[in-house]
Amino acid sequence: MSGPGHFSRRLAQAYNVEDIRRLAQGKLPRGIYESIERGTEDEVALRNNRDAFDRIKFDPRMLVDVSRISTEIELFGEKIAMPLAIAPTGSAGLVWFRGEVELARAAAKCNVPFTLATRSLSSIETIAEEAGGNLWLQLYVWRDRQLSYQLVDRARAAGFKALMVTADTPVPPNREYNLRNGYGLPFKPSRAALVDMALHPAWLLRVMGRYMAHGGMPRFETLPGRPKITEGTPASMGTSESVTWDDIRELRRRWTGILMVKGLLHVDDVVKAADCGVDAVVLSNHGGRNLDSSRAPIEVLPEVVDAVGHRIQVLVDSGVRRGSDIVKAMALGASAVLSGRPTLFGTAVAGQAGAAHVLDILRRETINTLGMVGCPDIRTADRNLVGNRHPTSLTTKERH
Repeated sequence: MSGPGHFSRRLAQAYNVEDIRRLAQGKLPRGIYESIERGTEDEVALRNNRDAFDRIKFDPRMLVDVSRISTEIELFGEKIAMPLAIAPTGSAGLVWFRGEVELARAAAKCNVPFTLATRSLSSIETIAEEAGGNLWLQLYVWRDRQLSYQLVDRARAAGFKALMVTADTPVPPNREYNLRNGYGLPFKPSRAALVDMALHPAWLLRVMGRYMAHGGMPRFETLPGRPKITEGTPASMGTSESVTWDDIRELRRRWTGILMVKGLLHVDDVVKAADCGVDAVVLSNHGGRNLDSSRAPIEVLPEVVDAVGHRIQVLVDSGVRRGSDIVKAMALGASAVLSGRPTLFGTAVAGQAGAAHVLDILRRETINTLGMVGCPDIRTADRNLVGNRHPTSLTTKERH
């Protein structure tokens, strides 16, 4: 097993998220890597998420004093180091032993929020006790609503500050590569999957070996009954096809903390969310992993901000890979961005240190971009930074 010095050397040679991704690809079994990196069906949405960011160009301002640059913002009354939160990802515990704890610790150290996924291999209580920080919980509304409400109660008792309801998975997504690789849920080891894992002995020892030495096969610690990853979950814990805005209203009644709805892309839906009393929405197409013909969230952002930016916070995810992406999103009216894959790959490379390294990369790139465009404080970024290609009806003060 590689020592800390080896990880430090590898991280020192990783200058951007793409470098980290390549390192993670070499460490992870193909099935786990592709379950993180790939999209759905023909991966049209996956490609468009990045293309949409690339199409946005800056109109930089010169001869501005950028000797002091700030990436700090206030979000939901909390000061955070940069306008980024860790998106919910259900694979952290498979890329590193107790990976959710490692990732949450990195977020706390770097002073950005961490979102724990419903299907997590670390419990709500463990994350609160061992990582701390600004904690959010992602929630699927299950067929048995009472089971979902139990998670809400646990999150409240553990001190989580925000509840993020995922709305964009009413039916299971069509991820064909998982079938080909033999990686599904529940995990039923196929011949191909076993060979895949055997070809990655370091991962077997570092991740699965440690789980087996500390109690056996990994479990979904956040789910009722703590089922093993090789076990099926009851139908009552299946994603409900009958979720409606009434469920959001009920969660608003039950949850007194920050309430967000994630996975919206239509302006009318965002207006309905605001009418239900949510504090924020996350514009998202699930990182290109659900509906393959969906628009990129960054494309939808300006019209959504124009519609509700004066009422609720508008966050955006799907495709953030550079600090320049963060600045673009803020210039177009976002309150902050969420990022999932980059820090997940960082965790796969070196646990907490790898995730923190990715966050440091993104912050340094954000600072560099702000200096280059002549905007010393990210809180003042507005649409003038990206020219006249987008509506300019909202000022920075009106957005925040």
